[in-house]
Amino acid sequence: MPSSNSNSPISTAASHLINYKSLGKQAPKLLRPIKGLKNGLLFASKMRSKNHLNYACAVEHAAALYPDNTLIKYNDERVSYREFNQRANQIAHYLISLGIQQGDVVALFMENRPDYLCCMAAITKTGGIAALINNSQAGKILTHSLTLVSAKAIIAGEEVIAAFDAVKGDASTIKSRLVMPDEGGQWIKDNSKLVSGNNSKSMDASLYFNLDEKLNDFSTKNPEQVKSITPDSPCLYVYTSGTTGLPKASIQKHKKIMGIYLGLGMVMGRIESNETMYSCLPLYHATALYLCWLPALANGGSIALRRKFSASAFWDDIRKYDATAFGYVGELCRYLINQPATNLDTQHNVKMVTGNGLRPDLWDEFKNRFGIDEVREFYGASEGNIVCYNLLNQDKTIGMTIGSYATVVFDNEAELPIKDSNGYLVKAKLGEPGLLLGRITKVTPFDGYTDPSKNNGKVFNNVFKEGDSWFNTGDIVKDIGFRHLQFVDRTGDTYRWKGENVSTTEVEMIVNQHPAIAESIAYGVEIPNTNGRAGMVAITLKDGSQEFDMQGFYDHLKQELPSYALPVFVRMLSSVDATGTFKYQRTLLKKDSFRLNDSAYIALPGNNTYEAVTENVIKAVDAGKYRF
Repeated sequence: MPSSNSNSPISTAASHLINYKSLGKQAPKLLRPIKGLKNGLLFASKMRSKNHLNYACAVEHAAALYPDNTLIKYNDERVSYREFNQRANQIAHYLISLGIQQGDVVALFMENRPDYLCCMAAITKTGGIAALINNSQAGKILTHSLTLVSAKAIIAGEEVIAAFDAVKGDASTIKSRLVMPDEGGQWIKDNSKLVSGNNSKSMDASLYFNLDEKLNDFSTKNPEQVKSITPDSPCLYVYTSGTTGLPKASIQKHKKIMGIYLGLGMVMGRIESNETMYSCLPLYHATALYLCWLPALANGGSIALRRKFSASAFWDDIRKYDATAFGYVGELCRYLINQPATNLDTQHNVKMVTGNGLRPDLWDEFKNRFGIDEVREFYGASEGNIVCYNLLNQDKTIGMTIGSYATVVFDNEAELPIKDSNGYLVKAKLGEPGLLLGRITKVTPFDGYTDPSKNNGKVFNNVFKEGDSWFNTGDIVKDIGFRHLQFVDRTGDTYRWKGENVSTTEVEMIVNQHPAIAESIAYGVEIPNTNGRAGMVAITLKDGSQEFDMQGFYDHLKQELPSYALPVFVRMLSSVDATGTFKYQRTLLKKDSFRLNDSAYIALPGNNTYEAVTENVIKAVDAGKYRF
């Protein structure tokens, strides 16, 4: 029987349908998007007439319109539109001198700072494709991300160069290794070694070039190559865990970027020339790029960057940069709520926040405590063809979509949509949970991944009639009326933790590389008072061994996995139950969760090891005494 997800904390916290009378109250807020629509149409017409409808030209257009406006605020640094474009041009000309041309892939591996955005723009100005590497990756997963796209060059920040240096021999397609120095870091050449001031690892100087030192000899003029970039050219590779396997690189074409630039940037999520968007979200993530960066760039506004999120420094940053908006993921909002309340909580100029994953049970408390007027919740997958945006500021929804979509009845146990007697999918009723599909058309295509084999399962054919095609989002939502949707849960082999999608297959691959492990099953379990699901892995040992080095196991996972993918819980099993088709019985393990009498271990925050789960630990976790 299909599951209704009735036990989901999200579905029970927000089950209302749209109140049509409330929509009228939002009418005055539509005046701002209408102004943006006019500007957007004029911009699109101008760019299209010159065949310049691409991201690189958009950067140059913004620099020409707002040359002296502040584009980026970072610590005490201020970067104008003119300065940003000129630095991007210098980097682009240097890359061109190295042979980078249209269609070549350049990996961008760096933490948040102005140079990240400059380098991304520079790569696209060459006609190349910027592969945005998760800056917390290391080991085999980093190697996979680099080799997957056959990167020809890499621009690595000094702060992460040690991680790349450890795998450089396995990334054989990379011929040019460029390092962007970090603030406070220093490169010291000593006996043919290159030592980063931020870490103690020595590296062969002959293998790397200091990118910053190379730029003085290169032009600040816009490269001619920009004019040959077509809307159908790939612009970015944005990585996603997907629902199976290692990270996949989703193809982001210029026309998609420009659609978001026009729709969200110029029309719906406008950041005006006297406003500042604050973002501490990682720039390799689509939320930061599409909801924070593009709306600032499109209208002469500013974006304020922070290297990494800090709950304690968040509101001080907001006041320091005089931010009028900020980007979030749901966990960020919860971390802010968990900070001690002060009389400064509403002492700021933020009126609008935008992001995804704000839990309905936190929605009202978040708005009321911090005096937030508008929550512009967004929904969309990097590789997807359907986007929702809460333009009308309806509480506890992921907003509305103008694309063609459908919600269909889904069987969570079989992990498949239900079919009727004719073999077609069954549409879910208004207000009932269903699997969200986006219709594939010329206007809303599915561009897929760099590896076409990874597209399997993402496209459903003959869904409601012969010949139709729909993108499978893998998400359960409710249609609550007026084209508004409400997020319920995720399906498949991916769970979400700390704002990231975690692939169970990816975790299992790393776990199984430990010499003592025979088999493993990774899954997500809910912890009270947290968003998403914490990672848990059930393991069996080789040769029935009863002795196991739990500290060594933790160290192995810590070295190979990003912090958000490190399992919080470990369960020891004597054997693994599987179906006749050798699919692991994750459903039963999820039901058991971590509340076991024995054989379960937990990595408590700050302890850097696994320790036994006891009744006292379970009570403390349930009571919210630990901040995961």
